[in-house]
Amino acid sequence: MNNSMTGDVGFGTQIRRSPYFDATVRSGAKGFSVYNHMYIPRDFGDSVKNFWNLVNDAILCDVAVERQVEITGPDAAKFVQMLTPRNLSKCAVGQCKYVLITDENGGVLNDPVLLRLAENHFWLSLADSDILMWAKGVAVNSGMDVTLCEPDVSPLQLQGPKSGEIMQAVFGEEIENLKYYWLKEFELNGIPLIISRTGWSSELGYEIYLRDGSRGNELWGCLMEIGKPLGLSPGHTSTIRRIEGGMLSYQADMDCNTNPFELNLGRLVDLEMDADFIGKNALKKIKEEGAKRRQVGIVINCPPLENSNTTYWPIFIDSEQVGFVTSAVYSPRLNKNIALAMMNIDYSSLNTTANVVTSHGTYPVKVVEKPFYDPKKRLASIT
Repeated sequence: MNNSMTGDVGFGTQIRRSPYFDATVRSGAKGFSVYNHMYIPRDFGDSVKNFWNLVNDAILCDVAVERQVEITGPDAAKFVQMLTPRNLSKCAVGQCKYVLITDENGGVLNDPVLLRLAENHFWLSLADSDILMWAKGVAVNSGMDVTLCEPDVSPLQLQGPKSGEIMQAVFGEEIENLKYYWLKEFELNGIPLIISRTGWSSELGYEIYLRDGSRGNELWGCLMEIGKPLGLSPGHTSTIRRIEGGMLSYQADMDCNTNPFELNLGRLVDLEMDADFIGKNALKKIKEEGAKRRQVGIVINCPPLENSNTTYWPIFIDSEQVGFVTSAVYSPRLNKNIALAMMNIDYSSLNTTANVVTSHGTYPVKVVEKPFYDPKKRLASIT
């Protein structure tokens, strides 16, 4: 663990360790940050090497911080639909959906992956915000018969082009039948698991949901033992790859003051369905009036960024601020500084030029197509 976490800055028992914490330290984790009130490994020594391991081979990541909100009960399906503007009427048992959770103003509170384990059994696999508390508040006033909790579930991500081969070596040929954004129950040495063809990498990958927190180190060790000869390395979610893929990070690229239309995620909003959901009227109004901002991809013309940004860099045309950078990084594959930015709608067209004020200086930028790499997500969805 970084000295900053044991020296000047103190953490107590309110910051939880994942079931894989000790295993990740033994595997070389050198730094952690806090996400959903838990430690998450962020540093295995070299972020660029981690990126190349991901895109050329495969990495195993501790993402137990993706906490689950479990929703069960006779009204579970109706309740889940009330939380999200995405139409779930055709979401089958065993299917996963990327959804948005919106508030009464149409703002985005979270962008989880929804897993439907049974007719009236759902998980919301969360980004970094306290949606369990929000959902409990909604449930109290809903009049619906639902039960909500945070179950003993902790996911790992096994991602990269060799992930399929590694998963077959661990779980057998049955894993080949798992389709993109579907899930299935498995066991490994008696360890109960849910496995989904999902991930936060824009690469072929799987998420492995451990349902017994006492066996986390055992699961990590087993996967690494079998996977290492096939190219598996311990790693962490790659900022480089996720920005290349145009993948959003909650609290960085969006928050409750951001609406789906600003994020180009109108496809996840069904304003015509009969079912009601929180924020429906607000989102109708926003769509009618038109979004005032839009998230875009930009290229920053400056020396390679050594680190991703930790503040929102303002973007100017002449003396007028027209937007700000939300996430920026240097891509060694593209040999460019690439970024996601929120821009005034009038300055969001392709090839718009401006200047960004970074912590190192002021540099020219241009609005470009995004995702920056593999725009059709061919790598992640390949069968």
